[in-house]
Amino acid sequence: MASVDIVIPCYQHGHFLRDCVDSVLGQQVSNLRVLIIDNASTDSSPQVARELAARHNCVETVLRARNLGHHASFNEGVDWAKADYFMVLCSDDLLAPGSLARMVSAMEQHPQTSFAYGADVHWHEGEPFPAPSDAGSPASWRVLDGTDFIVDRCRTPEAYIAAGMVLARTSAHKTAGHYRTDLPHTDDFEMLLRLARLGKVAQTPAVLGVKRMHGHNRTHHFLAERTRDLVERVAALDSFFSREGRTMADADRLLRLGRRSIAERAYWCGVKDLTRGRASAIALFRLAVRLDPRVALMPPFRYLFRMDRSLLEIVRGMDQAAHPPAKS
Repeated sequence: MASVDIVIPCYQHGHFLRDCVDSVLGQQVSNLRVLIIDNASTDSSPQVARELAARHNCVETVLRARNLGHHASFNEGVDWAKADYFMVLCSDDLLAPGSLARMVSAMEQHPQTSFAYGADVHWHEGEPFPAPSDAGSPASWRVLDGTDFIVDRCRTPEAYIAAGMVLARTSAHKTAGHYRTDLPHTDDFEMLLRLARLGKVAQTPAVLGVKRMHGHNRTHHFLAERTRDLVERVAALDSFFSREGRTMADADRLLRLGRRSIAERAYWCGVKDLTRGRASAIALFRLAVRLDPRVALMPPFRYLFRMDRSLLEIVRGMDQAAHPPAKS
């Protein structure tokens, strides 16, 4: 029976932690360990963690007296893991029913895979729980060569893959090493690139995780400043292709592709912000030109045709800006 280790970093999420752990313990995996690492929370998190560990033999805790940051928790989890498979799951998120069994099954059938991932759904506070419609049904999997995954990430580096949607082979994760502290937000994006250098990638459109959306999401705060998000994605690509990815045959071309893709997104995000009268448009245009000076001469229209609804949204925004509603 395959074994799974899951580390749950926690900070000030005591009111979410029990649901998160319950979603893990309810999976169809018998050989399971959970490590809750609390980063000196001042709410009920330490108490909830202790109660869960007392109730379930497979739950362990590390309760820090001082906040060492989320990277310290991620990397302690990597060092702690010894099962066949490993996951980092944020304490405010949940696993969809049956998701671990689905991922383990796919990776057991394809021993060359270094990780498996799928889709997630967002659960906003105050809304009914979004029960995935495909829960319990067999998932369809596509197995990609690791290089193909990296190429795809360079084409669409803005695509988000949440940690709770990813199960890694522990041996591959330990070979890849620790999350990099100089990437405060895109450390997980860069880690997936490293893992893809070590094996194949299994992907499914099935929903594997539930991302809880609330006022204190780290991602929510970060994405509020779009320029910063894109700058960090550039940093993740630069980090990967200056280290593990530099031995790839076409590393320079792929890095240029990734930077150009981010430039194109920055340009059209700038157009959207401009039509909405936001000062952030200037920073986005500057970033786009810095990454790919060609956008200053010709708008990167090809980006629009690979993005769902982007062209329609931009045209609508420009039309609204040019024809504001008459004041009564």
